[in-house]
Amino acid sequence: MDESDDAFDTDLELLVDAIHAKYHYDFRHYSRVSLKRRLKTALSRLGYDSVAALGDRVLRDRTAFGTLLDFLTVHVSEMFRDPGYFRSLREAVIPVLRTYPSLKVWIAGCSTGEEAYSFAILLREEGLLARTLIYATDINSSALSAAEAGVYAADRIAGFTESHRLSGGHTSLADYYTAAYGKAVFDRSLRENIVFSDHSLATDSVFAEVHLVSCRNVLIYFDRQLQDRALGLFSDSLCRKGYLGIGARESLRFSAHHGAFAEVSRSDRIYQKRDAA
Repeated sequence: MDESDDAFDTDLELLVDAIHAKYHYDFRHYSRVSLKRRLKTALSRLGYDSVAALGDRVLRDRTAFGTLLDFLTVHVSEMFRDPGYFRSLREAVIPVLRTYPSLKVWIAGCSTGEEAYSFAILLREEGLLARTLIYATDINSSALSAAEAGVYAADRIAGFTESHRLSGGHTSLADYYTAAYGKAVFDRSLRENIVFSDHSLATDSVFAEVHLVSCRNVLIYFDRQLQDRALGLFSDSLCRKGYLGIGARESLRFSAHHGAFAEVSRSDRIYQKRDAA
């Protein structure tokens, strides 16, 4: 590594520490490879020639920090992403959830809301949405605002529709949105059972007992210590024999909490919390 790389790494660490101290957003245990890539993109897009210069602006201007936060957090999401995951939920998890008089589901790292709406649609199709409360959380307030609006580009709908079909959807996705002027607006009735809220897996604690946690393609951006913290939160929040779903490239294998879960679907990364005994 040359000297400029060393300087970049040093300034990154200083910026991360300063952001934590001033704004209480904790990126100290995020994957450095991913964080460096996103910070370099921010420097290029925002027109700064050094991390120090960007950091000086960010620490003096909360609006500038909000702009940087959009680069540091990931907003790659699709409705019914990895359809096999949702099909496995329908086949292996939904029959158990039907036995509860009321349900709580936590979508951790909900980004711009695609997964939250996917769950709302799945649960409505299975006759469970009316008795379910979905907590959809993220650290990025602008992403949460977009999620709450439920408006997506119309050219994404064909992909959403195909994934919904492959997930075992019983209805037409078109039943749940209105399209106009190049946008698709998802039905407000879906949002009646969703609570969008700020929550950090790095700093915040458990806020509810839930029957299912879905946190997909989030853990890959954390180091091992933060992965274990997040999985500990999920374990603590799950009711007895509750379910956990993670991303296709994620695993519990090397986690300190591996023993707390039994596999439901290895291929689709769905687990069930074991009894404490």
